[in-house]
Amino acid sequence: MAGPLATAERLVRATNDHDLEGMLACFERDYRSEQPAHPARAFQGIDQVRKNWSAMLEAVPDVRWEILGSAETADSAWLELRLTGTQADGSTLHEIGVVIFGVPNERIAWARLYLEDVDEDGWDIDAEVKRMTGERSADA
Repeated sequence: MAGPLATAERLVRATNDHDLEGMLACFERDYRSEQPAHPARAFQGIDQVRKNWSAMLEAVPDVRWEILGSAETADSAWLELRLTGTQADGSTLHEIGVVIFGVPNERIAWARLYLEDVDEDGWDIDAEVKRMTGERSADA
């Protein structure tokens, strides 16, 4: 029996191979997705996974995950990931973060995604601390 990390790595390989059916085979039918920093993006069910990734694979033909780090518990896999590709409008897709996969039985039952757009041109740490403390708005 393969562990949770092997299942998560299988999902990454299927995604990088643009194998939608292989990707879907990694999930339970009643899979639950959460994005704690973006709660409105939560959903349940493999049909939404199919919808989301069908759109991604079509619109971002070179979409690719890169595993930067990983850890495993008895029933979960933690991956630090970079997601890249070229979007339909020619702009670059570049996200980075951590995804925690709940894998009780060789299929992903749930995930929590902590992914952010990479902001190469954002403000520095001093400006971010000012924003966080209320000394500077995010728009300033």
